[in-house]
Parts: sequence; structure tokens; C-alpha cells
Amino acid sequence: MPSTLVEVRRSYPPEQEAGIVEAVHAALVEGFKIPSEDRCVRLLTYEPHLFICSPKLDQPERYTVVTVTAFSGRSLDAKRNLYRSIVERLDRMGIPPSHVKIILNEVPRDNWGLRGGKPASEVELGFKVEV
Repeated sequence: MPSTLVEVRRSYPPEQEAGIVEAVHAALVEGFKIPSEDRCVRLLTYEPHLFICSPKLDQPERYTVVTVTAFSGRSLDAKRNLYRSIVERLDRMGIPPSHVKIILNEVPRDNWGLRGGKPASEVELGFKVEV
């Protein structure tokens, strides 16, 4: 049940925006083994002057930050697989791997409320977190 935010420095046509969101979701399914119907990926577009980045980037307008907030418990291998999959999939969308930053925030299940305000630690998720 990760909650994911993709932040970009330029506007994309709607079909490309949807492609970026779907690419990140597919990477979550692949890397963290979440159910494909478990979807919570948002895209936020900034004007370049409101989202600064390194002036050394070849294509600064394509700088992208992906922040994944997820339950604690994934292995380092699962995290590596997620990072690799996000970068590969965004590369296919024209976003260079060197222009992608991924931040993973891990939250204990006690600190995540869902399904009517219950702690996630008290809810049967339907998938394994420890992958």
C-alpha cells in the first residue's frame, strides 16, 4: 500500500503524464510485489523556478523526484529492485536515469491508518510486506 508522489519540473501531455504514473506503479508492483490493484501514485508538476535542481544536469527540465512512503519491512534487495525498475521505466519515458532521485520513507504499520481508521498493523493487507 505505498503512497507515492512523482514530482516533475515541466508539463507533459496527458498521455505522457499517465505513462509516468503507470511506469512508477508498475515498478512498485515489480519491486515491492504489491497487488496491481493497490494504486496510489500522484504526479505533481512544478514551474521550473519553483523546483530547483543541479545546474550540471544536461536536461534539467526532466529532473524527477519519486518519493515512496511505504510500510517498513522490505529487504534491501526489494529496495534495489524498486529503484532499478523505477529508473528503467522512466528512462523509457525519456527521463534520463541520472535525472531521477528516489526517496523511500518507511513507516511502521502502527503509524498508518486505513480501512476506517484502523492501524495497518491490525488489518489483513492481502499481500506480504517482507519481500
